[in-house]
Amino acid sequence: MKENRTDKIIVTLTKWLGIALFTAIIIWTALYFLKGYRYEQTNDAQVDAYLSPVNAKVGGYISKIYYKDNQQVQKGDTLVVIEIDEYRLKINAASAELMSSHAKMPILAANEETQIKSVEVLKAQLSGAKARLNQQQREFDRYSSLLADESTTQQKFENVGTALAITQSDYDQTKASLAVAESKLNDLRAQRNVIKAEIEIKEALLERQELDVKYTVITAPFNGQIGKKNIQEGQLIQPGQTLAFLVNKSEEKWVIANFKETQIGSFKIGQAVSIEVDAFPNEKFSGAIESLSPTTGSRYSLLPPDNATGNFVKIIQRIPVRIKLTDKPEKLANLSAGMNANVYVLKD
Repeated sequence: MKENRTDKIIVTLTKWLGIALFTAIIIWTALYFLKGYRYEQTNDAQVDAYLSPVNAKVGGYISKIYYKDNQQVQKGDTLVVIEIDEYRLKINAASAELMSSHAKMPILAANEETQIKSVEVLKAQLSGAKARLNQQQREFDRYSSLLADESTTQQKFENVGTALAITQSDYDQTKASLAVAESKLNDLRAQRNVIKAEIEIKEALLERQELDVKYTVITAPFNGQIGKKNIQEGQLIQPGQTLAFLVNKSEEKWVIANFKETQIGSFKIGQAVSIEVDAFPNEKFSGAIESLSPTTGSRYSLLPPDNATGNFVKIIQRIPVRIKLTDKPEKLANLSAGMNANVYVLKD
């Protein structure tokens, strides 16, 4: 009797469990098809965000690293320090070259002053030479008249003519010397402009070296969380090399959902979207379609497929859709770039 009663209980429990399981399957199937009827959905989606690279502006050996993997940093925090000795030597060399260029100015000024005085002396000599030339010319004219009247000898006339030629030569020589001196003075004044330009260049080079010294200290450009550390102390880095990636927690995040080309026919900008993230299965996020890619994802690959070559097999392509998250920043704070998501777009 006990065995029959036990069998009846087992049969009854099995019956009701079967009914419950069947009911659950029916409800799940109904919800699944209802969701499929109301939504276009895909599980080919990920959370995305801007990853800002932290790059070195100058090269050198790393002296000290001040961050660890996944560390929270504040704007201005020192991340990496590059050895500075080489850059200090460059500053000293640039400073010495600038001092050398500045030292040329007093020497040039002294030479210019000397040349000005030389020009003044030659001008005075030219005035005296011109006066002597005028006097000798008058003497020559007078002896010419005396010779015409036969009041002087040919020898005296020739002597006066020779004296005039010598005086003319002295005048021309003094005049040429003055022109050379003035030209040299102009050269010295032109050299002043050259030295001024040289000083400006040396000042710019010194500022550049000082800027390079500043760049040996690499700081965080904004508040955020730094990623994996892939550098070591003593390592040689090059200008422009990426040292780490920094995620700005205050910047917006979005979702890239890759829908089949057969699903996007009715998609519109601003269309409501519901998002489930695998990391937070009991929480739903709201969003809206922000844009649709102008091409399929395969077109961005290194070797895009060419259906005109070989045997053709039709494959449904996927279109990347960018979805803006519309929830409050506090709710989105725990989302990280790369998290998998399920996206549901409400059909119109």
